[in-house]
Amino acid sequence: MSSRYHRALVLVALLAAGCGRASAKDEASAERGGGSVARGGVSAEHRALRVCADPNNLPFSNRRMEGFENRIAELVGRSLNEPVEYTWWAQRRGFVRNTLGAHACDVVIGITTADEQVLATAPYYSSSYVFVSRRDRGYHIRSFDDPRLRTLTIGIHVIGDDYNALPPGVALARRGMIRNVRGYSIYGNYAEESPPSALIRAVEHGDVDVAIAWGPLAGYYAQRSRVPLEVTPVAPRMATPGIPFVYSISMGVRHGDTLRKAELERVLAQHHAEVQRILRDYGVPLASDTDVATRAPAEAAVAVRGEPWH
Repeated sequence: MSSRYHRALVLVALLAAGCGRASAKDEASAERGGGSVARGGVSAEHRALRVCADPNNLPFSNRRMEGFENRIAELVGRSLNEPVEYTWWAQRRGFVRNTLGAHACDVVIGITTADEQVLATAPYYSSSYVFVSRRDRGYHIRSFDDPRLRTLTIGIHVIGDDYNALPPGVALARRGMIRNVRGYSIYGNYAEESPPSALIRAVEHGDVDVAIAWGPLAGYYAQRSRVPLEVTPVAPRMATPGIPFVYSISMGVRHGDTLRKAELERVLAQHHAEVQRILRDYGVPLASDTDVATRAPAEAAVAVRGEPWH
């Protein structure tokens, strides 16, 4: 796999888990949690469901417990008869290493299924990148091959000055759409609430005609927009060979913690309908299993959310 494709897969997985990056000062201020767990990766006793989460990452999680991952964690805790305890750490470089890997907590509620840093449960949902536009404009964009995209202002998330670091930028560049693309930092200002949401607000305010964003983020903020927004899954399903637009999401535990993994999978299976209802309540666009491209090609699955960023 080329280094460019590897980096793109790593970075899209940051979005798949709703990750943003803040300054070094923000990283230093991220709170660490306590708790005890047996060394060697297998929990000796689970007195609480100890969750690793970001305190400022709506719609996924926040300190006020307003995210859908907060709600799913509470559902799991009730089912296991365990109180939910949080280790708060901004999701960026080192998140898994400094939380799950440091035994500060035991479960990441949302992580790409193919992430090799964790022992992943069976996926409990899949989602896709989406097109977002104002409904009153009547664009109804559904494909990167729609010729109108060449004349519209398109907003995407970017990594620094690299417009080709994430799948939407790669797909647009392959079609020669560069000058009409406006970048919004996925990192943003961590002092603000959910920094990546600025891209969706840009559509609402008319600063861009169309945004291309990770589905859970887009769906949640589209629901809360002051003007009606249209959210449509992108087509085709691959940005380029090896870089999909659709990802499956699992819970993640430490390698070797097969007991906790089995417990989580049992609860997720028993409460499947409730979990799906929570996701729909938050506007998460759900993709079917046949849309998930984590197996094509195999090397793409291995690269998702790699160690360079965590």
